[in-house]
Amino acid sequence: MHPRFPKYIFFILLLIIPANAIASEKMKIVTSLSLLKEFADKIGGERVEVKSLMTGFESEHSYTPKPSDLLSVMEAKVFIQIGAGLEVWVDSLVRNAGNKRLIIVTTSEGIPLLKETEPAQNNDNPDISDRDKHKLGNPHIWLDPENTKIMLKRITDTIIKLDPNGKEYYLGNQAGYIREIDNMQKLLSQEIKQIRDRKIITHHQAWPYFARRFGFTITGNIIRQVGSEPSARHLAGLARIIKKQKIKVIVSEPQLNQKIPKALAEETGARLVTLTPIPGAIPGTEDYLSMITYNVNQLVEALQDR
Repeated sequence: MHPRFPKYIFFILLLIIPANAIASEKMKIVTSLSLLKEFADKIGGERVEVKSLMTGFESEHSYTPKPSDLLSVMEAKVFIQIGAGLEVWVDSLVRNAGNKRLIIVTTSEGIPLLKETEPAQNNDNPDISDRDKHKLGNPHIWLDPENTKIMLKRITDTIIKLDPNGKEYYLGNQAGYIREIDNMQKLLSQEIKQIRDRKIITHHQAWPYFARRFGFTITGNIIRQVGSEPSARHLAGLARIIKKQKIKVIVSEPQLNQKIPKALAEETGARLVTLTPIPGAIPGTEDYLSMITYNVNQLVEALQDR
């Protein structure tokens, strides 16, 4: 072997390795909710590295960031949130991270928010007040798949702006995922058609967008604000409504205390159905599409005439 051959190889490696390292560098994205991680992964694919601060078992309203979350935000290029007052803990986290180059994507922008209003039948309950409502409107926008399409576009636009070379790749991923969402909605709409009585009581006000999209009627909510407990008078009013209107289903959520909805179901004879607004909290809801499908199927089964 020529004595200079090893040096030649070393010289070539010096030229090649940095180029490969640059090419393989992925855009670091941090999301508040696990479903936003899924959306970013669907769009960004192999060109992004995404971490969610929440796993799906926590309440998005009352989550407490960990020291590792601060480090993740410090290293990220993009932070994706819902906004609209949902993640009240995000502002201080981002501020403490001090990441001047961080781009924040608020996926609720451009989506008309529903105002949080208690159904008319519950207006006699004194523990309902404006201070318990999200001032900007209901932030649980993703539970309507049509809103999710808008959220996906905001994420896609941001990623393309930061990585224009991957534009066609990102747009292709977005189009493919939207087709999956459309197919899911078509299948679920066929299942829902068989249900005549669609009245439900929900655990808290996470479900108006979902109910509007799939044709369910929310006649009352057990709690008005996560972290607070309903008064005895409020629960008594709900029990009267359930019995008078023969409401078949009470919805509970695994992220919240289920003792109260369970007690209300036992008192009224309504069926207790556990749904999740965040993927992963219930077996069979590991991703967004399976979560929406699971929630609709559970309600359809519970509301069927027996």
